[in-house]
Amino acid sequence: MSGRRSRSSSRQSHQYQSSSSSPAAITDDQIRDLVSKLQQLLPELRSVRHSNKVPAARVLQETCNYIKSLQREVDDLSERLGELLATSDSDEAAVIRRLLSQ
Repeated sequence: MSGRRSRSSSRQSHQYQSSSSSPAAITDDQIRDLVSKLQQLLPELRSVRHSNKVPAARVLQETCNYIKSLQREVDDLSERLGELLATSDSDEAAVIRRLLSQ
């Protein structure tokens, strides 16, 4: 089932990309669909029922906030990993260092 879903998703993504070459080509329905998909991905808005419409501007703002928080998390984890690798002399740490330096 997930294979069918990903292919469908891929087709929809391609459809949006094709039509986005001219700014007026994307439809309001496509925009609503994309905003709805974004809303489903956001922890802050995921629990909001479809009957309670969330304005697109809020969905976009929450998306930006979520991306920023994920970036901070990545930065923190990278820093922690760097500290751990710097203090570890094991073979595993050497392998990880090599992988990260590529």
